[in-house]
Parts: sequence; C-alpha cells; structure tokens
Amino acid sequence: MLNEGKGCQGDGCDKPAKMRCPTCIKLNLPDSFFCDQECFKKNWGNHKAVHTVAESNAPYNPWPAYKFTGELRPARLSSTRQVPKHIPVPDYVHHPEGVSFEELQAKRNREVKVLTDEEIEELRVACRLGREVLNEAAKAIAPGVTTDEVDRVVHEACIERDCYPSPLGYHKFPKSCCTSVNEVICHGIPDMRKLEDGDLCNVDVTVYHRGFHGDLNESFFVGKVDEASKKLVSVTYECLQKAIEIVRPGVKFRDIGDVIQKHANAHGLSVVKTYCGHGIHRLFHTAPNVPHYAKNTAKGVMKAGNAFTIEPMINAGSYKDDRWPDDWTAVTADGKRSAQFEQTLLVTENGCDILTARSTGQPWFMEQC
Repeated sequence: MLNEGKGCQGDGCDKPAKMRCPTCIKLNLPDSFFCDQECFKKNWGNHKAVHTVAESNAPYNPWPAYKFTGELRPARLSSTRQVPKHIPVPDYVHHPEGVSFEELQAKRNREVKVLTDEEIEELRVACRLGREVLNEAAKAIAPGVTTDEVDRVVHEACIERDCYPSPLGYHKFPKSCCTSVNEVICHGIPDMRKLEDGDLCNVDVTVYHRGFHGDLNESFFVGKVDEASKKLVSVTYECLQKAIEIVRPGVKFRDIGDVIQKHANAHGLSVVKTYCGHGIHRLFHTAPNVPHYAKNTAKGVMKAGNAFTIEPMINAGSYKDDRWPDDWTAVTADGKRSAQFEQTLLVTENGCDILTARSTGQPWFMEQC
C-alpha cells in the first residue's frame, strides 16, 4: 500500500514508501512504512523492538472463549527454571508427561504405608527443609512482587538445600511451586502478574530430598486485606488445627472431613470437595486420600508410621469449583475468595507429629492482625 506524503523509515533511506509492516498492522500500532521488502529485512533487527514493547504491554488472554469466574486473569510465564544435574530427581521428571510409575504401582493396591524408623528420619529432614523454603517464600510476598518472583525464590531456596522442587514437571506442571491468588483454590501457576495490595496469596511448596517429599502451604496477606479475608484465612487455619487434634492410631481417615466442615460451616464458609489431602513419603501423592468434607467415603484407619497431609481449602462462597483451560488452576465457581493451609503429619503411638510445623512463634497471620 502506498504511503502518500511519507518516505521510507529504513535507516538512511529516502526512497518513497510502498509497503506497510504487517506485524504493526496486527498489533494495531502506528503504521511503519518501507520502500521495499529488502529494505524491510535490512531494518528488521531494529524495528522488531517496537513489536516486543507493544506485546509486553498488551493485555494477555490466552483463552478468549473462557468465561472467568472472578476478577483474576492469567499473565505470561517466564521460561522453565533449571535444576543442577547433581540434585537427585523423582521418577516423573524422566517421563515426557510427568507421570510417576511408582505412584501408578502404589495406586493398584491402595495400601497405606507404615514407614520404618529410617524412612521417618528421612521424611523429617525433607519436611524441615520444605518449611525453610516456604519461610523464604513468605519473605517475598508484597504488593508489586510477581508470583513468578516468588517461584524464583522457592526454586533457588530448594537448590541451596540440595532439594528438587517437587511440582516442577509433575504431570507437566511448569513451575517450582503453586501460587494461588484470591479466587484460586489451588494449583495456581506462578506468572508475571504483580501481587496487589489486598490480595490473598497461597504458596504451596513441596521439596524432594534424598528420596522423600515434604509438602506444606500457607495463605498470606498481601499488604492490607479486608476483614472478610482475615476471617477466611483465620477460620481455614483453625479448620486445619482442629483436624490435626484428632489424628492418632485408630481414627478413621474419613473423620477428618467431619471436623473440618463442622467448623467451616459454623462460620458461614464452605469446604471444597474436589481436592483432598494425601499420603506422602517416597511418593509425592499416594494412599490414603484425605477428604476435607463431611460424610465422605474415604477408606482406612490411621496407624503409627502413616504419613499424610491435611490441607483444607475453604471458600467464602460456594464450595463448587471450576478450572482454567491451563488444566491446573482451580478457581471458585462464584469468583469469591478461597484460602488453604497444609501440613505433613506423621501418626505416632499417642497422636501425631507435625513434620512441617513452624519452629517458633504464632502463625504469621496472628502476628499481623
């Protein structure tokens, strides 16, 4: 197309312009004109920078047909972070789809493993390191910080401790931790969105160290949050604590859900049913399943030496959930906020040990309220 009255924008070229840059047209940028194809190619190295700036500032929506349930939107992802070769990795890292054959084998018999003394000590170490990594992530939470930056902190903290970040590559999950903001229930993928004042952000960390996984998560305030969000987080933490109180040999795994739902409902909150706690040790996810809602049909009775997580997901509105087209990010169906806390537990002869517990002090949100 002829550009009447303007010359070619090629460096040092004063010929009449006869063509437009097709990428500028596509990005709705001011037209860039060149005299011919050869001049366009010659100047492409400098000109493409205009496109890069425009694309980075443009709204990002990879799923135009998807109807979001709330206000949160996805942002661009950074490139996959690498783990040094000297750090041992779980079996699923070597599978193109991130599938663990060891988990598949264990799933066939659904046996709840009783750990040996040696296995318990290895699990304790992994859980202690997982707690240290989450503590580092907590320091990074602030308005203006991207969840990708939180993921970087988690990734590097894992490497410093000779740990593999368990989520990375698990069923093709692309990042080293999960960051679930506001209406995201769980499995949020860290991206370039900046945390905003008033957000809730859950960070879910699992580390793999010397053959064992340690798993925990917490929901954090970003800046100053409203009173409803404070209540949601506080009650969610209480739900977890009340569930932990009943853990001992002889208790049915299904009883945990009754305790959690009773407390959540008493405060006008609901319990997510789609996702549950799980056994953990050499395997990231294994028997038992630990639902968090009442009247569930989970099988099994607790025995000393069992290790599993309890991780209630509590919603401000409906318990129903949806999932983004990334096949990971679980969100509330009504767009209202969700909170979660998780600990890895070991059943002992007289009760349980919280293997991922804070070493000192009150829960972080009690200190901030």
